[in-house]
Amino acid sequence: MLSFTFPASLTDYRVHLVGAKGTGVCALAELLVERGACVSGSDVGEPFYTDRILAALGIASVPFSSDNIGPDLDLVIYSAAYSRASHPELIKADALGLPLLSYPEALGAFSKTRDSSGIAGVHGKTTTTALAGVIALGMRIPATILAGSAVSSFGDRSTLQLGDRYFIAETCEYRRHFLNFSPRRIVLTSVESDHQDCFPSYEDIRDAFVEYLLSLPPDGVVIYCADDAGARDALTRAMAIRPDIQAIPYGFTAEGRYRIRSYELSGERALFTLALSDEPFSLRVPGRHTALDAVAALALCVSIIEEAEGGIKPEDARFDGARIALASFRGSRRRSELLGEAGGVLFMDDYAHHPSAIRTTLAGLREFYPNRRIVLDFMSHTYSRTKALFDDFATAFADADMLICHKIYASAREAVDPSVSGESLCMAIRQQGVDAHYFNEVMDAADYAGANLGPGDLFLTMGAGDNWLLGKTLYERFLSQSQNGATQPCDKGNLR
Repeated sequence: MLSFTFPASLTDYRVHLVGAKGTGVCALAELLVERGACVSGSDVGEPFYTDRILAALGIASVPFSSDNIGPDLDLVIYSAAYSRASHPELIKADALGLPLLSYPEALGAFSKTRDSSGIAGVHGKTTTTALAGVIALGMRIPATILAGSAVSSFGDRSTLQLGDRYFIAETCEYRRHFLNFSPRRIVLTSVESDHQDCFPSYEDIRDAFVEYLLSLPPDGVVIYCADDAGARDALTRAMAIRPDIQAIPYGFTAEGRYRIRSYELSGERALFTLALSDEPFSLRVPGRHTALDAVAALALCVSIIEEAEGGIKPEDARFDGARIALASFRGSRRRSELLGEAGGVLFMDDYAHHPSAIRTTLAGLREFYPNRRIVLDFMSHTYSRTKALFDDFATAFADADMLICHKIYASAREAVDPSVSGESLCMAIRQQGVDAHYFNEVMDAADYAGANLGPGDLFLTMGAGDNWLLGKTLYERFLSQSQNGATQPCDKGNLR
């Protein structure tokens, strides 16, 4: 890992961002500008949701060119999607001897400047980080929070800046990127096989998490999901080496004050209580997994307060602040994100692209919306994941009433694998009794999906690909027809 350290003052510090539109790099831009740095950026020309954020920061994202790099720069930060060996801007920066940091390295360098907490896990990182932000706001914790997606409660940005004493950030396991981070506390939501291109086996990815846990300082804190076998496994192995680690469990099966004692639905809200207090917490984002993420975030914020103050009682008014914050939480971009309702159809989008996340998300939606018919559009992400988890994918869609599948959304980091395809996955899902239909290209399904949606339905796009465009298109179409007084045709008989 690099030994780079940010200067104490960033005023007039000149930073160039390569891949400025990326969610993580754009979030760093927010932190840098807030602290007085002079930031420039470059990226591709295609529009992205971060364009608005960059413009508000006064950063004009220009096309990639070696001309963007000059000797007057103090630092160049680049998206991990680009290679130092081939990108023209990075090649020139290297030639000029400028400090170069990838996004994970820059995030790690920032974490060294304050009391930092890393939120990790195969699933639930972004939502847990977003929830930690709103709870920190409600409990008046002077922290800066950085999530891996835009959060409505953060003003549709990826950062929430409440102060500089603490730093809470989403940290990613891919290629062991989180080992750049310097945490005082770690939240561990889940561990299971994923990212097969760099973790061929479960043991490989588990050991990466163990290594991350072992990076904690003496008496560092791990807040872990007791319901998740992989999280328990990783923690047990880490504590066999480092018994000084302080472990705080949470979940439905956890021992201690963060055990979820009750969980029930009231209308379109979830109410749950914890062992620490009979006073319920309320959420309007669906799923028991969201309640788990909320408890993890609460445990983290309480841990920060307790370390600073020596304790906090359940009747402390700051817990009321946490309850108010959770009740108002609306989720984050592409995490059970509600686009809106039009023509009686509810339109949502979700990033789930792993069988476990798909299964959990669908179960939560089925529980939250028991009277709605769920029509799901899914796009599998990467050939390596689809192939390695093929059988798990095939059985993950039981809670969908209708499914539309597409070609695999390939990663730039892998070659096409002809032994697996979106069509073969669709056929395997159909064999499980799911009403599954295949359209190779995403937008080719627009007319078919639109004709088979009607009042009372929930249309959900899911995956890490670009099929969210279909949901956006259909929502806008239905909204326009509703405003014009048109009736949307629906022939659900086609589905039987």
